[in-house]
Amino acid sequence: MGASSTAEVYAELLSRTGEAQPRPRLDPVRRLTDLLGQPQNLFPVIHVGGTNGKTTTARVIESLLRAYGLKTGLFTSPHLVDFTERIQLEGEQISEAALVAAWEEMQPALEIVDTELAAKGELPITYFEALAALAYTAFADAPVEVAVVEIGIGGEWDATNITDAEVSVITPIGLDHVHILGDTVAEIARTKAFIVKEGKTLVTAAQEPSALAELEARAETVGSRMLVAERDFSLRADVSGVGGRIVEITGIAGTEYEGLFIPLYGPHQAENVTLAVAAVEAFLGAERPLPEDALEQGLGSLTSPGRLQPIGVQPLVLVDAAHNPHGAKTLATAMSESFSFSDLMLIVGTFADKDARGILEALLPLTPNVYVVGIQSERSRDPEELARLALEVRPDVNLQLFDELEEAVEEARGWAEEADGRGVLIAGSVFLAGEAISLARQADWGAEV
Repeated sequence: MGASSTAEVYAELLSRTGEAQPRPRLDPVRRLTDLLGQPQNLFPVIHVGGTNGKTTTARVIESLLRAYGLKTGLFTSPHLVDFTERIQLEGEQISEAALVAAWEEMQPALEIVDTELAAKGELPITYFEALAALAYTAFADAPVEVAVVEIGIGGEWDATNITDAEVSVITPIGLDHVHILGDTVAEIARTKAFIVKEGKTLVTAAQEPSALAELEARAETVGSRMLVAERDFSLRADVSGVGGRIVEITGIAGTEYEGLFIPLYGPHQAENVTLAVAAVEAFLGAERPLPEDALEQGLGSLTSPGRLQPIGVQPLVLVDAAHNPHGAKTLATAMSESFSFSDLMLIVGTFADKDARGILEALLPLTPNVYVVGIQSERSRDPEELARLALEVRPDVNLQLFDELEEAVEEARGWAEEADGRGVLIAGSVFLAGEAISLARQADWGAEV
């Protein structure tokens, strides 16, 4: 099968079993990459797992390494608008030429592995398995000097987990994908811990005791050095400022980094940056401080698409990809700290397999004004069901239901324009965030998106 454009590569990927249905296996993707010459072993990898904050943490790590002078690759999941967002080379989305070349390089190996799987009665290589192999192939072709790779779901059986990562990074672990990973934090931590490799380094955020115990057990089993936030490195100070935050961090060798500006909103972003700085220190060697100019450049140029991102001005429209209770609570804290609206309209939609009640319990204290929407996906939760949950969570809620986001956001922006100080927040789903960003780009709401 041949492809000559980004659109054709994406169409061929989409013809495979989707990433919402991961398979508990690694052998097929290992076989695929073996046939490709094991591209994942041609450069060092920093592997990022956890429940919330993975993408931002991965982006911070990549930005710091690039500012340090290294040629970087970055793989993140999921995408918001274009699937090429997931594969970046030196801070830019992969070019069409590089993408097509890597995909074409993979074709003979894909055909062999698909045939072998069919002979055993197994499903062919899935969307995400192929995508992970594509990223590793593109990074090897570039070539990169280091790749920062975010897991998709879990860790143990995630298709990215075929690399012997030099540094494994675990962001805060909470409940998500419980139908796949388990219904306790400990169970989820256990599968995520499998990204920690023998004799390497684990850098983890502060965790619930049950999660930390699982990570400690894995580190001990494989002889991995373990560095824990608030014990081995820490966020010493965090102040909200104009356009972001100013933080002070103590690194893993006791280095004090002061007056660091981060152009991101919310105290959770300061924690993500602290974790990222420690991960970069662990990778480069903590015996010497990170250069001041690399820190300034790497942090000062940060963006975090879909994470409390302004996508419209006059009125201000914010979008956040929070899609589980932990993420929604983090979002609510960041909204209360970073923005002062006279009135706020929340536009919310969720997938049917997500904890919608938990998301609403976190977000509805922000405002009684709620537009409930359907998501343009077969996985969408029925807006009427979501509205019933909203009324149970907050009986005084002012509700309106919309089948599609475009109509809801048009109404919300009109409402916000009627009085000074009003704003709009769109949240509840990564997919919904992507829809919102696409609408903002098409209609030009005045923000850079």
